[in-house]
Amino acid sequence: MGTSPLSLSASLLSADWLHLESDLRKMEASGVDWHHIDVMDGHFVPNLSFGLPLIQQIKKISTLPLDVHLMVSNPDAVFSAYLDAGADLLTFHIEAAVHPHRLIQQIRARGAKAGIALNPGTDVRLLSPLLGELDLVLLMTVNPGFGGQSFLPFCLSKLRDLVSLQTQYGHRIPYVSVDGGIDAVTAPQVRNAGANVVVAGSYLYGAADRAAAVSLLRNT
Repeated sequence: MGTSPLSLSASLLSADWLHLESDLRKMEASGVDWHHIDVMDGHFVPNLSFGLPLIQQIKKISTLPLDVHLMVSNPDAVFSAYLDAGADLLTFHIEAAVHPHRLIQQIRARGAKAGIALNPGTDVRLLSPLLGELDLVLLMTVNPGFGGQSFLPFCLSKLRDLVSLQTQYGHRIPYVSVDGGIDAVTAPQVRNAGANVVVAGSYLYGAADRAAAVSLLRNT
């Protein structure tokens, strides 16, 4: 692991919301691959963030795929609206879904890529029956709900366990993504442990030279 450049998904949580269009265009020019949009409902996580109207507007101007992460307590009920709004990749939490296999099928039937997210304390073995159906797995390396948190080192072993699980079941997940505390130190650690996508917010949006920060994360 760790020989290929990382794909980068820039987290909207760290953008300048008062100048969002300008900030998104600057981020696109820096060379990131996706926009990461965290949808928080104040129930599944203790915070509120973005809703459907904002995603619809971003879709109109974005030149990049929208990587939408549903941190909500009822993904089975609301997923379709986020696909309508423009999600290209739609990720829900296995801790919240009632019927995760059916939800994966429904997302993919609409032409989007389906992902499952796991909180730091959730065992990756819960994914065993679903590996052959997934386009993306998102491992949270902080407890979800707020940006700017510090990376939890024990999550590296979860990444390695996920790699082993894929080998055991003979299914390779196209995108193994990590979200939380990603910077120039932690990015190579997660890449070496098996990730090929990282979600970064404050590190990218807070950089004085975003293109340089993108290059460093992608190739470090």
